[in-house]
Amino acid sequence: MSSERGTDSAALDVADLDEGAAARELARLARLLDTANRAYHTDDAPVMSDAEFDALRVRNSEIEAHFPELVRDDSPSQRIGAPPAEGFAKIRHARRMLSLANAFSDDDVADFVDSIRRFLNLGPDAALAFTAEPKIDGLSLSLRYEGGVLVHAATRGDGETGENVTANARTISEIPTRLTGAPDTLEVRGEVYMAHDDFIALNARQAEAGAKTFANPRNAAAGSLRQLDPTITAARPLRFFAYAWGEVSAPLAASQSDAIARLDELGFTTNPRFRRCKTLAEMLENYREIESERASLGYDIDGVVYKLDDLALQERLGLRSTTPRWAIAHKFPAERAWTLLEGIDIQVGRTGALSPVARLRPVTVGGVVVSNATLHNEDYIAGRDSKGEPIREGRDIRVGDWVEVYRAGDVIPKIRDVDLSRRPKDATPYTFPQTCPECGSPAIREPGDSVRRCTGGLVCPAQAGERLKHFVSRAAFDIEGLGAKQVEAFWRDGWIATPRDIFTLEDRFGPGQPRQLRNREGWGEKSAQNLFAAIRDKRFIGLGRFIFALGIRHVGETSAGLLAAHYGDWQSFRTAMAAGDEGELMAINGVGPVMARALLGAFAAEGETIDALAAELEITPAEARASDSPVAGKTLVFTGTLEQMTRAEAKARAEALGARVAGSVSAKTDLLVAGPGAGSKAKKATELGIEVIDEEGWLRLARGG
Repeated sequence: MSSERGTDSAALDVADLDEGAAARELARLARLLDTANRAYHTDDAPVMSDAEFDALRVRNSEIEAHFPELVRDDSPSQRIGAPPAEGFAKIRHARRMLSLANAFSDDDVADFVDSIRRFLNLGPDAALAFTAEPKIDGLSLSLRYEGGVLVHAATRGDGETGENVTANARTISEIPTRLTGAPDTLEVRGEVYMAHDDFIALNARQAEAGAKTFANPRNAAAGSLRQLDPTITAARPLRFFAYAWGEVSAPLAASQSDAIARLDELGFTTNPRFRRCKTLAEMLENYREIESERASLGYDIDGVVYKLDDLALQERLGLRSTTPRWAIAHKFPAERAWTLLEGIDIQVGRTGALSPVARLRPVTVGGVVVSNATLHNEDYIAGRDSKGEPIREGRDIRVGDWVEVYRAGDVIPKIRDVDLSRRPKDATPYTFPQTCPECGSPAIREPGDSVRRCTGGLVCPAQAGERLKHFVSRAAFDIEGLGAKQVEAFWRDGWIATPRDIFTLEDRFGPGQPRQLRNREGWGEKSAQNLFAAIRDKRFIGLGRFIFALGIRHVGETSAGLLAAHYGDWQSFRTAMAAGDEGELMAINGVGPVMARALLGAFAAEGETIDALAAELEITPAEARASDSPVAGKTLVFTGTLEQMTRAEAKARAEALGARVAGSVSAKTDLLVAGPGAGSKAKKATELGIEVIDEEGWLRLARGG
């Protein structure tokens, strides 16, 4: 595949990327972000701007959200920072040093607040306070005190392990070496930075001495802290803001704001722009104030950090894999630019989605030359949203227009607005195609869907080949010797048309057949034998991998695992699909109406094809997750009102302990947790002889008691 094609694919809106383009883009992003992380965290020599880095990370996260089955082992979303540099001893953090999720708009911040209310089951009128403070562009540092004495200091590193920079940290005047009145164990976290004036003076001294100068204050601060000779660090004007804590032997306070005040009392410098906000409006107002003061603060910041103030609620919300649910960084906007829209192309993805891509006169945006931009869908081009309401005040987008391009929050550029004063007189409204440009099949738009899709299915070359590539992808059947390139060649030549054809390949093109695989260009006797052996080996496959390999829309690797864990074996799953009970599917934590309809629709339309494939295989049952919990491997049902945690929290906790959570009571149910108001489910459980416990009993089990 040419580099030009890869670039075109990268320009697609994330929701409409096909499987192959998504995998290539994730591989590219993994390489770029790994290089950038090492350059930034380990070498103190950034190779891209913060806006570019943020855009790449968001792009990676958005693709993974749509294609969870493609999450790579080296995914940036699974990593924090970069490995510690050689030359320093290593220190393992008692509690991981996490990164923060990012917000790029007021709506993102509103969604963040709403997500917290939903998780905690709080209404819109319930009081919920947040703290807000500038996001310092420096180097994260963890300081551990025992008995009031600084015992070690460590950089964030990869979040688990950092570099031991204790001797260097002791030279920074704003880092106390002894504390009075502190908990016996206290791990203080914050940011090492360099003020603008100090940075300018340092560079002047470096230049005068013929030594290396620094590109920016962040580089200077990081490079100075990570000197192997502490006397060099001591000569550098480093400063430190404290803003968080790790392990503590006793709580600092009951709230984030009081805990920061306690750190200030202990002798740490905290940011004077720290505020407590009681409403979303106050949070956004504070953001704008800090943004307006950005140039006069005297040090670099790249946004504002919001944290839920109540520490008990923070504990309930908990953590994702690399970020806390109770905090977010509201980043400042990236650059924008105007350029000419020279054309609109339509690309077709694996699910048949028709995606419009803008072809632009090349223009530099945020230090990057941009020639393509996503146009999302036909509504966006027409100047309306999915509900028919006007966007851009109803201004449509036409070929020949001058358009405003931006890159905030996404590496793929987007078109923000159009300049009607520069529109050519002969410019005509864009007519979105009603047929697929790849196969000519009708392209229809179903009610409620923002995307027009080709109806050609496997007849459409843009869909059939990509579905087969997905089938043999790493997280699916992963057949050695049969990758995307080989599948595409076999499909193009008519050797395979459906996944089942892969498992009949040996019978049709193996030894004794007039047309043999070994006679194809690039194949020989040995390689053909190896491929047939690899295919035979993959006739044995786990239920989760098999469900994922089917390539059903909205069913990613994680979702397939949830389904496999819930149903246990292929026959149970297939029986449920045949029954067509959407409610039963939606009772599974993590399965919503969209996924449920997609599953049932796929089996209704392709059930015979799927059954023919399954007949060629031995699908092994799902394995229960290993856990020492007494509920591991059991099926639980929650009913009634839970008073000490929300239903979402209870489900998440049970599944984390290795249990399966169902929405209805059956003979397969092992345990019913019944809160006040329990009705028919409790009665049915009693009739079936199923153990019933109250919420207190559930909490004891959840704690391992």
